[in-house]
Amino acid sequence: MGNSFMLVHDFLRNSTQKTPDKTALIFGTQRLSYAQFGHAAQALAGFLSSNGLERGDRVVIYAGNQPETAISIFGVLQAGGCFSVVNPGVREAKLRKIFANAEPRFVVTPKEAEPLVESAAAELAQPPVLLYTDYDRAETGIPAIFDCFRPFQGPRMIDDDLAAIIYTSGSTGDPKGVTMTHRNMVAASTSITSYLENRSDDVILNMLPFSFDYGLYQLIMAMQIGATLVVEPTFAFPYQIIELIRKHEVTGLPLVPTIMAILLQLEAMEKETFPTVRYISNTAAPLPPAYVPRLQKAFPKARIFSMYGLTECKRVSYLPPEHLDEKPSSVGIAMPNLEVMIVDDKGVEVPRGKVGELVVRGATVMRGYWRDPEATARRLKPGKYPWEQVLHTGDLFSMDDEGYLYFVARTDDIIKCRGERVHPKEIEDALYLLEDVLHARVVGVPDELCGQAIRAEIVLREGSTLDEKGVLAHCRQHLEPALIPQAVAIVPSLSLTDSGKIRRTVDDVLGQHVPDSGGVAAKSKKTRRTREKEQDI
Repeated sequence: MGNSFMLVHDFLRNSTQKTPDKTALIFGTQRLSYAQFGHAAQALAGFLSSNGLERGDRVVIYAGNQPETAISIFGVLQAGGCFSVVNPGVREAKLRKIFANAEPRFVVTPKEAEPLVESAAAELAQPPVLLYTDYDRAETGIPAIFDCFRPFQGPRMIDDDLAAIIYTSGSTGDPKGVTMTHRNMVAASTSITSYLENRSDDVILNMLPFSFDYGLYQLIMAMQIGATLVVEPTFAFPYQIIELIRKHEVTGLPLVPTIMAILLQLEAMEKETFPTVRYISNTAAPLPPAYVPRLQKAFPKARIFSMYGLTECKRVSYLPPEHLDEKPSSVGIAMPNLEVMIVDDKGVEVPRGKVGELVVRGATVMRGYWRDPEATARRLKPGKYPWEQVLHTGDLFSMDDEGYLYFVARTDDIIKCRGERVHPKEIEDALYLLEDVLHARVVGVPDELCGQAIRAEIVLREGSTLDEKGVLAHCRQHLEPALIPQAVAIVPSLSLTDSGKIRRTVDDVLGQHVPDSGGVAAKSKKTRRTREKEQDI
């Protein structure tokens, strides 16, 4: 392009020029070379431009993990637009709110979703044009809309132009659009690939939704380094994941703890090792220290990266794998090109070792929430220099003398029990020391005596005989008295978000009687606590 700066779609263009015949995407039996991928994205960009897309227009991609979603992302960017991937599991009421906020010019979606999309868009002043991912397929197996080449030169753009709006759920449960410029996304991808030491010969397996920024960036990063991305629609079939690792000799494995828990209970993970995997990354929730030795056994050559981030700035920190044994509960140091600090409720930096709110400054910090200045003002505040705004994460951390970060709690996850401030993560880490515990969630429930009672909800491995009394005995052995749950419930499952995180709501608990394990019961009055900001710890 003749420019010294970089735009996100330049990643695909540059890799296509360097290695046109290399496989860029694998999806089931389908393989797309960089040349095919680049050609399809260029075709879509030409189509969008010739049909009215202007610089800065929004395009919603209401589709799952499939090649057409990846093509659409880069096609929209090349045409000068701004993309927003929305999980196809999102129902009409929420989709209507997203449409009302984004006012998309186009919607890319499977044909079968047409009635729902049209209904959700019915109240818009200008209904979007619908493009179908599975309609009129060409001989290549790619829908004709992506396979009809039109010579096209994209509009002049700068790296301060908007590239993506990533929708998350806020304190009201309504979707909030996190705005990311090309500069934001290029900075994040460059920083992450640098500390992961990604290479062009990497084969990265992604089963995380493209609507989730952790999954989205697997695509962005792979295109930047010229790697191969194996795209898996879901994590519905764990043994299939094992087979994909074997078949494609996967080198990079991005995971979340809920997926780790399921993989680690598979028989195959006990009987064999997977030496091609050279790194595993974790986010979305803290990495339980008890998982580390089991991961190291199954993936003997893998470096394990525990990370923390949130959609509003993509990634914040990573723990260098060589310090995993030394600092197993840390989420590491600030990633390259970011600075972090811990502040009190007045914004004053606290001494090392003290708990406060994490604040982030750097090139990856969002520009704000789309068309929501009030929510933006709560998160973005003046920084140390007059020209900058820094991100107040709302998450509580401490920092040791060496600058390593320790996640304590999300501000509204704190349980106030008998005057004590209880951090759920500390209890959950203790519960994960029990090998029979597959998933764990600790919540506070209203209580007349305690203010809030501590309730632990646990999903056990199949065949386990562990019961509530056994869990409480373990807690008494490993936790100080103030942290011991007043109630333990063995449950068949825990609700997950679309990104695979254990949902931090207690609607399914409140209004129920808490099993008596210490004379404490929940109030019958039902309340709601729903902060579901899409953070990826």
